[in-house]
Amino acid sequence: MASISTKPPLVTLRLLLSEIRKSSSSKKLADNQMVQYIFSQYRKHQTTDQQLCKAIDEMHFKAKTYCDYLVNSRRYKEINADYKGKGERSVEETARMVGFKMPHEPKPKRN
Repeated sequence: MASISTKPPLVTLRLLLSEIRKSSSSKKLADNQMVQYIFSQYRKHQTTDQQLCKAIDEMHFKAKTYCDYLVNSRRYKEINADYKGKGERSVEETARMVGFKMPHEPKPKRN
């Protein structure tokens, strides 16, 4: 992955909004308070010709960290739902869960 300095803040903003969209139940992101706060912070720390914003790197780092947190939280929920303890499992089910196949038992030949 690219480092914070080479990855533009706009890409991080898009990733952040994408993760919020995946975790949000509402259709419109514009009504979400979290999105409104993120936009206000991005506008507040926006670098222009008239000002030099040294806090933009810190803001970008925080945004990237929060985006990583959202991605990993979603992945954790998916993995936890798949592998969560469901009581006693059969040998076949456990083998399938880790990607193995059980050997077939040969059928006895009849005379």
